[in-house]
Amino acid sequence: MKVLIKNATIIDSESSYHGTTQDIRIKDGLIIEIGQKLASLKGETTIEKEDLHISQGWFDTSVSMGQPGYEERETIDNGLNVAARSGFTGVALNPNTYPIIDTSSDITFVKKMAEGHATSLYPIGALTRNSASVDLAELYDMQQSGAVAFGDYQTPIKNPNLLKIALQYTQGFNGLVLSFPQEQQIAGKGMVNEGVMSTRVGLKGIPTIAESLQIARDLHILEYAGGKLHIPTVSTKEGVALIRAAKSKKLNVTCSVAIHNLCLTDDLIEDFDTRYKVLPPLRNKEHVEALVAAVKDGTIDTVTSDHNPLDVERKNVEFDNAMYGAIAQEATFKALLTIVSEKRAITLLTAGRNLFIGQNNPVKEQVKADLTLFSTKGSQTFTKQDILSSSQNAIFLNKKVKGEVYGIIANNQVVLN
Repeated sequence: MKVLIKNATIIDSESSYHGTTQDIRIKDGLIIEIGQKLASLKGETTIEKEDLHISQGWFDTSVSMGQPGYEERETIDNGLNVAARSGFTGVALNPNTYPIIDTSSDITFVKKMAEGHATSLYPIGALTRNSASVDLAELYDMQQSGAVAFGDYQTPIKNPNLLKIALQYTQGFNGLVLSFPQEQQIAGKGMVNEGVMSTRVGLKGIPTIAESLQIARDLHILEYAGGKLHIPTVSTKEGVALIRAAKSKKLNVTCSVAIHNLCLTDDLIEDFDTRYKVLPPLRNKEHVEALVAAVKDGTIDTVTSDHNPLDVERKNVEFDNAMYGAIAQEATFKALLTIVSEKRAITLLTAGRNLFIGQNNPVKEQVKADLTLFSTKGSQTFTKQDILSSSQNAIFLNKKVKGEVYGIIANNQVVLN
């Protein structure tokens, strides 16, 4: 592969070229030259785009694909193509498959299925066997096979001692533990945010204390046991405050927010549209404003799409019977750009790589080309034509978004929209 990228504005705080407009020459997957007015060489493919920006490749910390077991929702092959065209050069795969990814052979299988793609797949192993929150899964063996973290997707750890043991055990191999922030007995049979809107439409609510209580418990355990804890998809003002306080105490905790919890409010459930049935639920304006403040001040480390393709049999049903989940990867960057600056957006979309795999690929010479190409200009409405996934449960359908994703260069491949 020989590529010359012309007139690209580099957004990368780890690069000496940050904020400048440069040409970038890539050969065999390596950045070999950065400069201005570079001449095209024989055999090179030239990439020129309007308002072209480049950053380190984006990393999505929460992606579901279905395969194995739920291929009708999404296959790994198409899921990685969706990720590439959405600007992500790396994704962390949730273990909510059938069977659940809780053994080293399961990790090996999904990694094998992902070979040959521009976007790299990094499996999250289930923390407990069958994600049942009873016994720890074979964490070390999964880590040796390529698991980058351990967590039960959208399933709280009921037994606090299990979390304590997991945090202590994973210190032996620097493992990352995920704990979904919901106290299930408080949440009960709730399915939307508890508040004015849940009362108006007559749906059972999940109170915000269900999240903050679980986070408070987990942070106390982390302080006692040590280890590395990641709290995925925080959604409440109180949860953010607890994490901010824990970070000020130097606890080794990180967190993410789902892009829809950052942009949308629970007013949308008024029409019982199941695309808006997600977990954690969409909250009200007060919590959304707290989340936006937290991504701006660094309390929230990374933004995820929490991309969860579901087929029509799971979503086009009564609200009570619909499964939780939405697809958002195609709109993640464009929605995020409506809230924060381009520099902050890129920081939030690239931070997950270092958190989950301890690796960055700055835009520098003699560094692996792992790049996302995008534009920050223009606004448009996200339509059905923008959906790339096999499933159609797009939470940002008909919403205003900003910017454009041009594609990625990664794993010695070029994927352009």
